[in-house]
Amino acid sequence: MAWSFTPKHTSLTAFAACLIFVCSVSTHTAADHALTAYQVLQGYGFPVGILPKGILGYDLDTSTGKFSAYLNGTCAFSLEGSYKLRYKSTITGVISQNKLRNLKGVSVKVLFLWLDIIEVTRSGDKLDFSVGIASADFDIDNFVESPQCGCGFDCVTAQVEQASKIRVNRFVSSS
Repeated sequence: MAWSFTPKHTSLTAFAACLIFVCSVSTHTAADHALTAYQVLQGYGFPVGILPKGILGYDLDTSTGKFSAYLNGTCAFSLEGSYKLRYKSTITGVISQNKLRNLKGVSVKVLFLWLDIIEVTRSGDKLDFSVGIASADFDIDNFVESPQCGCGFDCVTAQVEQASKIRVNRFVSSS
């Protein structure tokens, strides 16, 4: 089957417009994959610190906002000794400007219960984290840096505590 074009001005114009659109869409998609998950978050108005360090990759459908972010495994840590957070190896949801909704894979320990964080909304310099029945506001300054799995922001103290747990038996001889 051979392609043939009729020399109609409108057909050629429509074909050229279609070709330009296809080329611009593929360029846009390729550029999106060059961004990290943290950069994508910033593009939607969120600070990088709402995700822990170690995101391996992500998928994002820019037309719907549906996303998935991937860690090497589950991730848990405490923040300032009061809140414990847990991330599953896959985090999903829908992102739009200043709003994350339908979140799955992130939970917070409140008293003795683990509650799923289902929505995060930015309003000015505040982030509102919702667990459905309740929500809490935090200053955005608390999320400038990404916490590290296992130790959060206090990794030096965690390393010292881990080192103090290592016991040396002086009565064991190598001979």
